[in-house]
Amino acid sequence: MLNQINRLNLQQAIAKFPSANVLVIGDIIVDHFIWGSVSRISPEAPVPVVNVTDESLLLGGSANVLHNLYDLGARATLCGVIGDDLMGRHLLELLQQIDSPTAGVIKTQDRPTTKKTRIVAQSQQVVRFDREKTGPLPPAALDGLCSFIEANISSFAAVIISDYCKGVICAPLMDHVRRLAGSHQIPLIVDPKPVHADLFKGATIITPNHHEAEKMSGVTIDDDESLFRAAATLLRKLDSRAVLITRGEAGMTLLEKEKPLFTIPTVAKEIYDVTGAGDTVIASLALGLASGLSFAEAATLANFAAGIVVAKIGTATASAKELMELVS
Repeated sequence: MLNQINRLNLQQAIAKFPSANVLVIGDIIVDHFIWGSVSRISPEAPVPVVNVTDESLLLGGSANVLHNLYDLGARATLCGVIGDDLMGRHLLELLQQIDSPTAGVIKTQDRPTTKKTRIVAQSQQVVRFDREKTGPLPPAALDGLCSFIEANISSFAAVIISDYCKGVICAPLMDHVRRLAGSHQIPLIVDPKPVHADLFKGATIITPNHHEAEKMSGVTIDDDESLFRAAATLLRKLDSRAVLITRGEAGMTLLEKEKPLFTIPTVAKEIYDVTGAGDTVIASLALGLASGLSFAEAATLANFAAGIVVAKIGTATASAKELMELVS
């Protein structure tokens, strides 16, 4: 439980974040928010009319994981694919604004830059529409990713895999990453999608949510016993050292090999929006491990960080200052 964790260790780890350097590999997304208000229903159809007051373009998908790492005070590099288009250029500009390297971002004319547009009125999401092309990467783009990773892997303290099922995370890439991370003894932290479960064998730790854990394990989770069976099944199937299942308002549950379940209650006082919370969890978990924390300590730190972002609207991040104040 939470009282078993030494908060001083967490504070010392946060202080080490600026010396950490993390590689984020995955599906890059531009999050497009259209903000407004609703005061009437359209006479043309039974739908709300949104009076637009603002728009914003934000780093999304694996790029939001990177953004979380920067806001937590660390250094990080993004590795993924964008289109040779306007949204791709916007994405590079957003990376430049936080002084993040862009050499690992590969352009391709085979697909557009993935964009998710959310219309938000009165703090409620009205609708979301996506512009994307999924499926296997063109060989040139895959070769570019693998070449970048091989040339730079030794400079990173941790590797995050952020899978949004857009095509970047595939067997050839994961075989390459697994071999390189293993040879350099770098922790491999995976935010998985169930459809790709077999790709993540040998990961150091995976972070499925409740529903993803059920799908990946084939176990319906409705009590502590079934929660343990689901986590143990994933440990065995994926040969990982640990599994961290995020459970929303129920907090998180960690299972390490040959250890009992470790349950971490949520610290969130209010939950407004869970958009991007998984990105915050994996970013803070990776930084905790890179800074010398145990799995239990790093998971507890990630739980604190998640409690910060779910109290915010939209694709949000936690800062090192907010996290330090919460764990103190």
